[in-house]
Amino acid sequence: MVKLEEARKILRKNIHPIKEMECVPIMDSIGRILAQDGVAIFDQPPFPRSPLDGYAVKGQDTTGASQKEPKVFQVIGKIYAGQVFEGKVGAGQAVRIMTGAPIPAGADTVIRQEDTDYGREYVTIYQESAPYENYCDQGEDYRRGDRLISKGRKLDGAAVAVLASMGIDQVWVYRKPRVAVISTGDEVMQPGMDLQPGKIYDSNLHYICGRLKEKNHPPVLYEHCMDRPEEMAARIKTAIPQADLIITTGGVSVGEKDIMHQVMKRLSAEKLFWQVDIKPGAPTLAMVCDHTLIISLSGNPYGAAANYELLVRSVLEKLTGDSTWELQRKEAVLQNHYGKRRGVRRFLRGWEEEGKVWAVLGNQASGVLSSLLSSNCLIEIPENMEGAKKEEKVWIHII
Repeated sequence: MVKLEEARKILRKNIHPIKEMECVPIMDSIGRILAQDGVAIFDQPPFPRSPLDGYAVKGQDTTGASQKEPKVFQVIGKIYAGQVFEGKVGAGQAVRIMTGAPIPAGADTVIRQEDTDYGREYVTIYQESAPYENYCDQGEDYRRGDRLISKGRKLDGAAVAVLASMGIDQVWVYRKPRVAVISTGDEVMQPGMDLQPGKIYDSNLHYICGRLKEKNHPPVLYEHCMDRPEEMAARIKTAIPQADLIITTGGVSVGEKDIMHQVMKRLSAEKLFWQVDIKPGAPTLAMVCDHTLIISLSGNPYGAAANYELLVRSVLEKLTGDSTWELQRKEAVLQNHYGKRRGVRRFLRGWEEEGKVWAVLGNQASGVLSSLLSSNCLIEIPENMEGAKKEEKVWIHII
């Protein structure tokens, strides 16, 4: 039996970050991990531009302009965003200009239209403006050669917008993780089938696949296998060439139908550990076969769910380079009492809001699944504590 932290360390040691890349359209890259630095290939903006609507002039020509002593300029043209003025602004001249338009040659400031009489052929200016006062420099946002986004960043809307501003329409990202999920159990049936006496529906398969899909990483393979060691070994052999990681549920305890120990022998797999010193989910088995990590979780619904959160997510963080896979751990103040004898490290279902946490009332047994609907965290109860008291500080893991 290993401690939780040791189990995580062992698992992470036996998974390797994805290195393969693929090029995808930028609009399809949200949530993906950037595989190459995003380096600017030109200045942004690529020209000096106007930050407002007004008149482009020489700043020195406006010196002293006021309501009492306005100055008059000849308007020699008009320019909108997306256009270029071909002429040059001379002394006493102005070009009507709109926000975002390139500032014409010869001009070095823009007078706000509110500080003029909006003249068309001649414009009267009531406010002076120093050179470069209302003026966006070329490269104000970024310069050619600047590294704007480092590889390894998870692309979000802001990152995609910056890439688009560089004219990039295709981006290199790391490929998605390939995860296979196999549930086991003669007692398990798939939803949609008529439930037979003594049987239950397969929630474990759907929980794990659902959590993967929440991250936009659907499993490459998901299926159920009966409690037949030879069949399960064959299923895993088939999955290995397709998967970076294989997750199974059930068959990991010490009963007659806990087949995963036999499966491990049939595969000639290397056992990494069996049993983790926590509750629920203690009977967890980890192995490596043909350089592929296999994590076999408890068959109890909450045991499987808890160990997916506590163990598998850390593996996926290293595999993908996406830090959002890793659980966020923080302190909170318990709002209700939970009593249990000491001796084992427990993880309770809980609900956290603004630094306060409530242990979910009712049955916390590992076979109870529905309480996950009212949970957004796991409350950690150390092995040397007899439960936890109201107003006591506890560590929680946000799920």
